[in-house]
Amino acid sequence: MTPDIRELETEMQDVKQAVADALNYAQQLGNSAAECAISRSRGINVGTRLGEVETVEFNQDGALGITVYRGQQKGSSSTTDLTPQAIRAAVDKASSIAQFTSADPCTGLAPAALMATDIPDLELCHPADQSAEFALAQALACEQHALQLDPRIVNSDGAGYSSHVGFRVYGNTHGFLAGYTQSRHVLSCSLIAKSGDAMQRDYSYTIARHRDDLWTPEQVAEDAVQATVARLDARKISTAKVPVIFRADIANSLFSHLVSAISGGSLYRKSSFLLDHLGQQILPSWLTIHEKPHLPRALASSPFDHEGLATQARDIVKDGQLETYLLTSYAARKLGMQPTGHAGGIHTWQVSHQVADLKTLCQQMGTGLLVTELMGQGVNIVNGDYSRGAAGFWVENGEIQYPVEEITIAGNLMDMFKNMVAIAGDIDYRHGVQTGSILIEEMRIAGV
Repeated sequence: MTPDIRELETEMQDVKQAVADALNYAQQLGNSAAECAISRSRGINVGTRLGEVETVEFNQDGALGITVYRGQQKGSSSTTDLTPQAIRAAVDKASSIAQFTSADPCTGLAPAALMATDIPDLELCHPADQSAEFALAQALACEQHALQLDPRIVNSDGAGYSSHVGFRVYGNTHGFLAGYTQSRHVLSCSLIAKSGDAMQRDYSYTIARHRDDLWTPEQVAEDAVQATVARLDARKISTAKVPVIFRADIANSLFSHLVSAISGGSLYRKSSFLLDHLGQQILPSWLTIHEKPHLPRALASSPFDHEGLATQARDIVKDGQLETYLLTSYAARKLGMQPTGHAGGIHTWQVSHQVADLKTLCQQMGTGLLVTELMGQGVNIVNGDYSRGAAGFWVENGEIQYPVEEITIAGNLMDMFKNMVAIAGDIDYRHGVQTGSILIEEMRIAGV
């Protein structure tokens, strides 16, 4: 059962008409402006454990959200029912709410002049077989292969496969009305290994717009086994200050804190450690972060943002200097600036790198900690303080020696950003921030 792309596009056209009808009715009620959006998705999720089927779930979701403006008063409503009567009822409700809200001088639609005029085909939609038989075959093959690879793998937390297709449509009373289709496929496996009386858990996964870009079930299984058995016989280490490498699969989390710190909401609330740092050096001079929103098939690509603004390639950081904030139209008005097309998030960040791979980065570090797992939420965006539970591997003379656990790593994000020594080319493409492993000059390690 593979979704028909033509049927999906026909459904999207019907939804566009529903959005247009909602906007027209909002104006008939005397609202000065309105915007309307809907994201719709349908697909399958399956889960297996120890060769048995645990879950098979088909789902379809999506609601139409309408926001109306009466001058500087705002009201919002939503409905999952797209019949004309239900849409009119939702618009009526939003209009009623707007009459009772306080006026906000910064509210309103994004500037008409910045609306996207060209909607490129970014190859974001690639429907695949969504039958239960196919999905279960993928998950079962992955888990079965994993359980046969190493006798130290003694149990499984299960494998899962999901495949979804859908679309996003957005329109407003500037005359903007557009949409695009998209898909996402995921295969994952989580395992438990044992050595003596101690057990460890780890996992692996693959995600892509096109199913042909996924790892095979065997590749996911082998990666999960390797990650899990590598954690066996973990030790505790003494408290110290040492260089730290964030492995590529978690390194993106450091830049997610950068996203939070330079986003409009944090800035106009004056709750960011990077307040007033536009145009200043925040990263080493060798480091550049380039945003590529129109990269074909990329997970975070988008032809326009959630306000209909055109997305565009730009340097977020160039030669270490912060080039832009990430502003919705509301945040931009609050700050007296222009919106940047980031309503709804970032659009594929590519981080520059200096060394070939993780092995080279370990050799450059010499002795220190390679972090492969982070736990807890001890990050304060207001002052940049950073403290999280961690696990990983101890490295000496550039070589991994043994796994470590039950430690805490701490520092300040401002210092961590400026003290990045190098980034490797082992780029993880499974995230909106595409980066390799990151070496930081020094962090505090709390151990025994």
